[in-house]
Amino acid sequence: MADGAIRASSRAMIKRKSGHPGLDETLDLLRAHGFETRPWAAIAGGVLVSKNGVGAVLAPTEGAAAAFAARPGALVEGELARLVDRGYQKFIKTPKYELPATATQLQAIHAFSEELKDLTGGISLYNEALGTTSDRYLYDRLKGREAAQP
Repeated sequence: MADGAIRASSRAMIKRKSGHPGLDETLDLLRAHGFETRPWAAIAGGVLVSKNGVGAVLAPTEGAAAAFAARPGALVEGELARLVDRGYQKFIKTPKYELPATATQLQAIHAFSEELKDLTGGISLYNEALGTTSDRYLYDRLKGREAAQP
């Protein structure tokens, strides 16, 4: 056997032993479970994974199948929206729009996040398993306090 073939064989064995499939295998698994995938130009190597009007961007990483390059959020006109909590209401925010989030959207984001973590072998944290967590928390009563701190 040639030296190059031995190295390739060793790499394949190491990859299998690590327990983490590559990004391509992960995307194949997600497609088999009804997820849609497409390249995401805003992030190098990023892939938008979506289902039921919710999406997240995955990117390849070392030592894991994939990592979130952009957290799960609602898709609004093809853009991935961030979830913003203003204390009294959660909002779906894109560069163009800011819309109040509905209970249906929050439930869809939560279900999508849990299914994606389950299929990719991600860690489900206690506070995230209870419900949808926001990307940002912007409370009016705290506005301006940052400048007042010594």
